[in-house]
Amino acid sequence: MSEQLLAALRRPTADADETLAGFSATVADALARTADVARDDDLQLSLLILHGLHYGGVVDADEEWEWHPETVAARVAIERAFERQLRDQVPGVAAPPAEAEAVASALFELTKPTPGPSVARFIAKQATDEQAREYVVLRSVYTLKEADAQTWSIPRLSGRAKAALVEIQADEYGGGRPERMHSALFARTMRELGLDDAYGAYLDAVPALTIASFNLMGMFGLNRRLRGASAGHYASYEMTSSLPNRMLGDGFRRLGYGTEVTDYFDEHVEADAVHEQIAGRDLAGGLAEQEPALVSDIMFGATAAMLVDGWAAERTLEEWTAGRSALRRERGIDLGTRRDEVA
Repeated sequence: MSEQLLAALRRPTADADETLAGFSATVADALARTADVARDDDLQLSLLILHGLHYGGVVDADEEWEWHPETVAARVAIERAFERQLRDQVPGVAAPPAEAEAVASALFELTKPTPGPSVARFIAKQATDEQAREYVVLRSVYTLKEADAQTWSIPRLSGRAKAALVEIQADEYGGGRPERMHSALFARTMRELGLDDAYGAYLDAVPALTIASFNLMGMFGLNRRLRGASAGHYASYEMTSSLPNRMLGDGFRRLGYGTEVTDYFDEHVEADAVHEQIAGRDLAGGLAEQEPALVSDIMFGATAAMLVDGWAAERTLEEWTAGRSALRRERGIDLGTRRDEVA
């Protein structure tokens, strides 16, 4: 499916009758054959490419493809199957009252830190230099477009929730300073590690679950009916960011890296400690008070974020503790060279 899609996108939409002949049947067949949408490389890559037509900067394609009926239909079909899987597998969480403080309390309880293994703890305490680089490659799928998926939700909200999201996004986008945009800080981290900061440079090496984590955000943000899930997802994301980023920064310092690499992580220790309060009380909580019918979706979005990211983290730790790469290495990915080694 992704092979046909990529081939079609290299040509203009005027050729769609030829290049996408049978594509809808291919999509339907792929969905019928898979037992797990979240772990299906072809489906998740295809969905990322289709979302990329809306973001830009993912594939080089005729801009008319963004709203071509075939690509829109394929995106919706994959999203609906992905959502059905999540609705079936996400653990049920009791919906709190539609009050801002009650919703925030429920989200903080859901996302409270737990003891035990985590990717951030592994990086902090024992990761090798190569494993730390692999982590950056895995994270780049989302972080080079950090906050963009949530920005789709701004026009779908109003009042307190909208104002809260805009306040968070202003920080994410550097407060008017392009060099301080969080995506730009991460790109600098990649360059300092000797990695390619072009979006998608390592997609061949990234497993489906990592892509699924980013696709989940895009699916929630692009669909107005899922605005509650998007708010809940973002709240949980901010609530589970500050402490892990502290560990990640410490891990890279342990490996001998300076502020040019750790600035991204250090920025999130302080920023997300503030963002989690805004996201929990004003974004998710404010939306719940405005639209009480969305409380269940707010909790679904938060729980779905933790479930999918948990799957991806479990896979990464399993590979690393077994002495294997967490990347798909069939193509011999070059993880670059430390700048101090070059010097």
